[in-house]
Amino acid sequence: MAREQVHLSVPAKLNLTLSVGEPLQNGMHPIVSKMVRIDMCDELEVTRLEEGAWSRYAVMWKDDAPIQSEIDWPITSDLAVLAHRALETLVGHPLPVQMKLEKRIPVGGGLGGGSADAAAMLLATSRLFRLDISQEKIAKELGSDVPFFLNGGHATVSGIGENIVPLAIDQMHFVVILPEYRCNTEQVYKAFDVLQKENAVHGNDLLLPACSVQLQLCKDMKAVENFTQKEVHLSGSGSTFFIICDTTEHAKTLALQITKKTGLVAIATQSCKEHWR
Repeated sequence: MAREQVHLSVPAKLNLTLSVGEPLQNGMHPIVSKMVRIDMCDELEVTRLEEGAWSRYAVMWKDDAPIQSEIDWPITSDLAVLAHRALETLVGHPLPVQMKLEKRIPVGGGLGGGSADAAAMLLATSRLFRLDISQEKIAKELGSDVPFFLNGGHATVSGIGENIVPLAIDQMHFVVILPEYRCNTEQVYKAFDVLQKENAVHGNDLLLPACSVQLQLCKDMKAVENFTQKEVHLSGSGSTFFIICDTTEHAKTLALQITKKTGLVAIATQSCKEHWR
């Protein structure tokens, strides 16, 4: 008898805009952000195991992943694994699965890969075990981006991620530039707390803090901006930045030109309307 499986393509996100407020009493920063899902996807395969079996988890890079950094975190701290274990805690008994997570979304790039994987794991496990539960509470506890991914689509997200208003947008095309270095989110927000009075209006309140934490980021963004004569935007807390393009062909051509000129990894992508595939 074949084991039941769920396979989900797990899209990343871009922050078209990101406004950040002063920290709350719990230390978290309220935001207002327009987020779009894009066709850069991790692949999650979850298999239901027999009752009494031990769950097992594997995280690896897809062969075609554009940036393959070291997977240097303990498997027990992976957000997808934490999502599965949170479901077990909620229902009060084991939900034995085999998880295979193949990543394309870079780590520490401001694209929400870990949060997307967590949301996908909540959905996949709930489908396999036919759980009639609300996943929103777990999503909020796992991270501020997880509720957005759980809801699917594009949205304006506010508060600490709990307020989600669907956003209707036309098809959008992007060149996404993926530096090999990461921006540590915690460090970027600490820099924001110091620099926020100096922030200018530039679409993403974390731009200057991210550049102060990772000095090469500012240099790379400026180089791409000078070469393309296009406005360059930062996604989340970085390090990924992007350019909005007119068409698929425009994005493909520009991505090739950026990589050839700067040596940075640049890929063409587009907004992704499907909830989960």
